[in-house]
Amino acid sequence: QVSAQILAFFSLLLLAAQRKEIDAVLEPFLLSPETLREVKNKMRTELEYGLKRETQGSATVKMLPTYVCGTPDGTEKGKFLALDLGGTNFRVLLVKIRSGRRKSVRMYNKIFAIPLEIMQGTGEELFDHIVHCIADFLEYMGIKGARLPLGFTFSFPCKQASIDKGTLVGWTKGFKATDCEGEDVVDMLREAIKRRNEFDLDIVAVVNDTVGTMMTCGYEDPNCEIGLIAGTGSNVCYMEDMKNIEIVEGNEGKMCINTEWGGFGDNGCIDNIRTEYDKEVDEGSLNPGKQRYEKMTSGMYLGEIVRQILIDLTKRGLLFRGQISESLRKRGIFETKFLSQIESDRLALLQVRQILQQLGLDSTCEDSIIVKEVCGAVSRRAAQLCGAGLAAIVEKKRENRGVEHLQITVGVDGTLYKLHPHFSRVLQETVKELAPWCDVTFMLSEDGSGKGAALITAVAKRLRNIDKYLYAMRLSDETLIDIMARFRREMKNGLSRDFNPTATVKMLPTFVRSIPDGSEKGDFIALDLGGSYFRILRVKVSHEKKQTVQMESEIYNTPEDIMHGSGTRLFDHVAECLGDFMEKQQIKDKKLPVGFTFSFPCRQSKLDEGVLITWTKRFKASGVEGADVVKLLNRAIKKRGDYDADIMAVVNDTVGTMMTCGFDDQRCEVGLIIGTGTNACYMEEMRHIDLVEGDEGRMCINTEWGAFGDDGSLEDIRTEFDREIDRGSLNPGKQLFEKMVSGLYMGELVRLILVKMAKEGLLFEGRITPELLTKGKFETKHVSAIEKSKEGLSKAKDILTRLGVEPSHEDCVAVQHVCTIVSFRSANLVAATLGAILCQLRDNKGVGRLRTTVGVDGSLYKMHPQYARRLHKTTRRLVPDSDVRFLLSESGSGKGAAMVTAVAYRLAEQHRGG
Repeated sequence: QVSAQILAFFSLLLLAAQRKEIDAVLEPFLLSPETLREVKNKMRTELEYGLKRETQGSATVKMLPTYVCGTPDGTEKGKFLALDLGGTNFRVLLVKIRSGRRKSVRMYNKIFAIPLEIMQGTGEELFDHIVHCIADFLEYMGIKGARLPLGFTFSFPCKQASIDKGTLVGWTKGFKATDCEGEDVVDMLREAIKRRNEFDLDIVAVVNDTVGTMMTCGYEDPNCEIGLIAGTGSNVCYMEDMKNIEIVEGNEGKMCINTEWGGFGDNGCIDNIRTEYDKEVDEGSLNPGKQRYEKMTSGMYLGEIVRQILIDLTKRGLLFRGQISESLRKRGIFETKFLSQIESDRLALLQVRQILQQLGLDSTCEDSIIVKEVCGAVSRRAAQLCGAGLAAIVEKKRENRGVEHLQITVGVDGTLYKLHPHFSRVLQETVKELAPWCDVTFMLSEDGSGKGAALITAVAKRLRNIDKYLYAMRLSDETLIDIMARFRREMKNGLSRDFNPTATVKMLPTFVRSIPDGSEKGDFIALDLGGSYFRILRVKVSHEKKQTVQMESEIYNTPEDIMHGSGTRLFDHVAECLGDFMEKQQIKDKKLPVGFTFSFPCRQSKLDEGVLITWTKRFKASGVEGADVVKLLNRAIKKRGDYDADIMAVVNDTVGTMMTCGFDDQRCEVGLIIGTGTNACYMEEMRHIDLVEGDEGRMCINTEWGAFGDDGSLEDIRTEFDREIDRGSLNPGKQLFEKMVSGLYMGELVRLILVKMAKEGLLFEGRITPELLTKGKFETKHVSAIEKSKEGLSKAKDILTRLGVEPSHEDCVAVQHVCTIVSFRSANLVAATLGAILCQLRDNKGVGRLRTTVGVDGSLYKMHPQYARRLHKTTRRLVPDSDVRFLLSESGSGKGAAMVTAVAYRLAEQHRGG
C-alpha cells in the first residue's frame, strides 16, 4: 500500500512536471491585452507607411488602391459574368441583378478544380485552364454567344492603375505559376480568350476577394465599408478617404484599399511574438520570409503550426508515448479543418481520439486533452491577431470620420471564420476590447466574393458610361508637365520684342518695379473695376510704432446696360461713384493720389497709362479698346467739375493682389486671381523683358494668361463642351484658357455635360427640364455647394430639384462626380501654368530650390471647398523643388492699387526733393 502511494505521488509529480512543460510550450501563444495593443499600434503604423508615397515602396502592408470608389447604391442592374480565383477551386458565375422595389440578385455558378500541377505550372497553362472552365460554363448556361460584362475576383496581391488592370505583385496560397508576377492578369486572361477564339467578354473589373466580400455585404448594408477574409488566406480591405492616399492622384471621395496585410511583420516588427514553430512553418513554405502575419493567422498554416508543436511535444515524451508516427512526419497531414472539429464543444474526447486515429496517431485520452489544448492555443492566437489588425483599421475609420463613436459593418468570408467553433467569437471580443469606441457589426457573406465582383462590375460599367464624357478632362501629370512646357514657351514669346505681336500670352509690363518696402505713408484712393461690382477704397498708411493700414470702402453696382453700352457712359458712371464716395468721406476738396485697379488686359508704357487691348469678363463697352483708360477717366472727372483726382497708377487686379500680400510678406513675387476670371503676374528680370528698355532690376509682368491657347495650342485637351461654351460667349475664339478654368464658365460647363448625359439616358431617366436647358441656370456657386464633403449630395438634390429634376441618389452621386472632374481640371490647369512661372523664377535666381510666396485672390479660390487644397497639392507635385507659400489676399486688390500708388507717390516725392 505504501509502495502504491509512493507510485501515485511520483506519478503526480511527473504529471505536474509534464504539465509545466506543456504550459511552457504553449505560453508564447497566450497574448496579453498589452501585447495585442502593441500589435494594433504597429499595424496602424504600417497602414500609414503603405499609404504614403515616400514609404509605400518599402512598406510591408502594401495598401494597394483598387479603384473601387463606392459601395452599391441599389440602382445596379443587368447580367454579369463573375470569375473567382483564389484557391484550389475556381468558380464561374452568372449574376442577374435587378434594381428598383423588387431589388434582387440571382446567381448561377459552377465550381472547377485547379490541379496542383496547373497552380505551379506556367502562367499560360493556368489562364488556358481558366478559359477552358469559362467556355464549359458558358456552354452549360447556353450563353456562349453573349458578350457580357465580366468581373474577375483574383485573390492575390495586385498593383492597379485602374479598375480593369491588375499587375500581380506575388503569388500566395500555394500558387507558383511562372511568368505571372509583374504581369497584368487581365491582359493574360484576354490573351487566353483570344487563343481559344470561341467567345469574347468585356472585362470591366479585377478585384480582390476582400473587396468582393465588402461589396456583397454592402449591397445589403450600406454601412459596410470593410471586407475581411479569414480562411485559407487572411486579408482586409476598407474604404479610405482619397485625401489620405498619396499614391493616387485626387483628394475627393473614397477608394477601397486592399491592405494585403498578410505581409505585416515581414520587416521583423512582430518577431517578438513569432515562435520557433512559426519560423519552422515559414522556412518550409513556398515563400520563406514573406506573408509572416498570414502564416500566423490563416487556415493554410494553422494546421501545420499544430503539427510542429505536436512533433516537439512527442520528442519531449509528452505525447503519443514519445513515438513520432510516419503520418505525423507528413507536411500537411494535420489540416485546419481538424482544428475546427477537435475544438468543437460538442465533441467528446473519444471522438477526438477517433480523429487522431484517422490521422494515424495512436493516442490516449490524456493525449486528446493536450491536442485539444494545442489546437485551442493556436486558433485563439490567430483570432486575436486578426482582431488586433482589424481594430487598427476601425480606429482609423473613426478618426477619418472625426467622430467620437463609430458605427460600422465588417463583411466577412472565409472557412476559418465560418466553420471554426470559436474563431469568430474571439475575433469579435478582441476588436471590442482594443477599439472600445467603435460599434462593429460583423456580417457574414453568404454568397461569396463572386457576387461582389459582379456588383463592382455593375458600378464600374455605369461609371464608365459617365466617364466617357469626362475622360478628356482627366489630365495626367505627364500632360500637365507638357502644358507647363507649352506655357513656358508662350511666356518667352510674350517677353520677346520679335514674337510679342503674335503671342497669345501678352506678358504686359506693368512698370511696377518692387513691392512696398515699409516706408510708405499717406492718404490714398483706390478704384477697383473688374466685374459687375465696382469698389472704391480710402487707404490711410501711417507710421507710429509700426506701419499700419486703415481702409474704408464702398461697393457700387455696375449694371449690365452700362457694361455693354458706350465707354463714355461707363466712365461717367465710375466718376459719379467716385464723387459720391468722396462726398461721403468729406474729401471733395482734397486732391488725393488715386490708384486704379483695372482688371482687363492693358498695354502700358508708364505706370499711369493703360491702353485697353481687349475687354474680357462680359464687358463690351464701345470706344474703349485701343484707348487709354486713365485719360477716359480723367475726362469723365473733369466733365463733372465738382472734385479733382490725381491718378498716379493703373494696375491689374493680379498686381494689386501681389502688392497687397507683398505688404505682409516681402517674399511675395507672384499674384494669382482665380475667380470670375483668371490671371497671374510675377516679378520678372528686366534683362528678359525685350519690350522695355533697361536690364537692371525687376518689373512685374501681367501675363494675361487667360488667352493661353487662343492660337490652338490647347486644342488637344479642349472638349466638345469647351467649344460649345466658347461659341456661346461674347468673345468667341478668345480667352480659351480662361473659359476652361474660371468661375464665369465652370457652372455652364457642368450644365452642358449634364444635358448631354440626360439626352443619352445616363441621368434623370432621360428627362430634361426647361430650366436645365436654360443657359446660366447652373451656376459655379452650385458646383461649390455640391462638392462640400458632408452635405454635397443633399445640396445636389436641392439644386437639381429647383431645376425641375427629380433626381435619384444615383443621379446626385453622378452630378457630384461631374462637378468634381470639372473643378479638378481647373485646379490642375492653373497649377500647370503657375508651375511654369515658378520654374521661371527658380531659373532666374539660379537656385536649386525656390522659396517664394504666391498672393491669391478670387471667389473660386476662396469659396470652393476643395479648390485651394487641390491647387496647392498639384503645384507642389509638378514643381517638387520649390517651397511655395500661398497667401490669401484678405483685403482684395484695391489695397494693392493703393500700395502701388503709395510707392509711386514716395518715389515722386523723392524725385522732387532731389
